[in-house]
Amino acid sequence: MDDEPNRPSILVVEDETSLARFLQLELEHQGYHVEVVTNGYEAVVRIAEGKWDLVLLDVMLPGLDGFEICRRIRASSDVPVIMLTARDTTPDKIKGLDAGADDYLTKPFAAEELAARIRARLRRAPAGIKSKNKLLIGGITIHYDTRQVERGGRNIPLTKREFDLLACLAENAGIVLSREAILNHVWGYDYYGDTNIVDVYIRYLRSR
Repeated sequence: MDDEPNRPSILVVEDETSLARFLQLELEHQGYHVEVVTNGYEAVVRIAEGKWDLVLLDVMLPGLDGFEICRRIRASSDVPVIMLTARDTTPDKIKGLDAGADDYLTKPFAAEELAARIRARLRRAPAGIKSKNKLLIGGITIHYDTRQVERGGRNIPLTKREFDLLACLAENAGIVLSREAILNHVWGYDYYGDTNIVDVYIRYLRSR
């Protein structure tokens, strides 16, 4: 791994040689540390071995496909995952997001758009708040490093989405956020469902 602590590390999982090389050169030019793997099984090993700030993940891969890799990642890690694929149908997107992907970008794509999405995901990732390991607000303690929430000495089990929503609301306490702003921050700007999902999740949190 790279020895520069402030240089985000990105793992590119892509078996198309020309695209993988393009992504590596482009992202390194933008200041990221980049490694490339071309096989699904190798990707799982490298993800387990290293501390990555973000994973760019193709869907169609030898060994394991991107959906299965993403499910395995989510079994033990909250590292941001952006899927890159030519499969642009709605069912494929839903499958990728359900597998745990944070974003879904279809090929061909503009390098500028990918760069913007990477920046957005890195801003939202827990690794982006290393200097603030926890937040205390209204009798609730939010631990960013372990993604645990405590109230009155009791641990409150939350799903990944519930935790992200609570953190978003807590970090913006006193600020009126629109449903759209919350969706963009927690679900990502590619979310295409009903905005009322925000109200549903807020009710979940209030019932905890």
